[in-house]
Amino acid sequence: MQKTVFVVDDKSTNLSMAEKAMENHYRVITLSSAEKMFKTLEKVTPDIILLDIDMPEMDGFEALKRLKANKLYSNIPVIFLTGLTEPAKEAQGIELGAVDFITKPFSEPVLLNRIKYHLQIDELIRERTKQLERLKNSIVYTLADVVESRDANTGGHVARTTVYVKMLIEALLERKIYTDIIQEWNIDSIVSSARLHDLGKIAIPDNILNKPGPLTHDEFEIMKTHSQEGERLIDQMIERSGDAEFLNNAKLFAGHHHERWDGKGYPHGLANTQISLQGRIMAIIDVYDALTTERPYKKPFPHEEALKIIMDLTEVQFDPAIAEVFSQENEQFKAVKANYEGSKY
Repeated sequence: MQKTVFVVDDKSTNLSMAEKAMENHYRVITLSSAEKMFKTLEKVTPDIILLDIDMPEMDGFEALKRLKANKLYSNIPVIFLTGLTEPAKEAQGIELGAVDFITKPFSEPVLLNRIKYHLQIDELIRERTKQLERLKNSIVYTLADVVESRDANTGGHVARTTVYVKMLIEALLERKIYTDIIQEWNIDSIVSSARLHDLGKIAIPDNILNKPGPLTHDEFEIMKTHSQEGERLIDQMIERSGDAEFLNNAKLFAGHHHERWDGKGYPHGLANTQISLQGRIMAIIDVYDALTTERPYKKPFPHEEALKIIMDLTEVQFDPAIAEVFSQENEQFKAVKANYEGSKY
């Protein structure tokens, strides 16, 4: 597939020269200002950006700062096109995150070789990142499976809730609910981290975790500690690995999914938006899955009855905005639930 290159320069002659030099090698999109670049980025994601420094209204340095501040664009390699030859300017650009400088007027071979080189480097980085992501996911899946294998009562819970969490996040985004938070997320990473929401159950004794009936008051108090135990274990992982973003999300899922909108949940007694969005999402998903699956001490509730219970608990246990989206999308959840019924986990 042909790579896409943005060329951003306020001089039409420079745009024409760059387009002519690259037209047989890349898909070239020329833009006469940084403002037009950001508008175009809403529709097209380039593989590399050639960015002029000296432009009116928003110069290249300011544009690069904005690119790096947005998670959607921060990994796009940027090469500065400049007539400047001041070392201080080059140092400033590199410090801001530019990968290279090409001095104008540029020669076609230099331009093409620099672009090819940085695209190859970017491809290597992306491939290595994918490899590390696959390794991380493999570890997370294995750890979640180990925890769930101890719990004879909730087979398939992690797999189902992971699917449901992704569905609900996408529905919130589509309906523009909490988009100010969600648009900053790496959704695949968030969803993967949700698999660790019950990690703390690894510390719950088998006689309580696998009790084939309702728990006593004292047993339930011990079971409740799995939320804080999950936070503690994930804190240890953060301290040892330094992977703060992924594991912090996992910690929020683990520590907040039993908090309640009215502040009467556990372990911290948080209320309303004191509870992380991750926790508020998982709170609904966790209850929905518990209601609609069979346990040794109960039969599964039909989807419609589970939905009614969740909506009756809106503004008591659940975030009303999230519950409303769940209700609006409930037929999709019903269909996915039906696909799981009768399968082996």
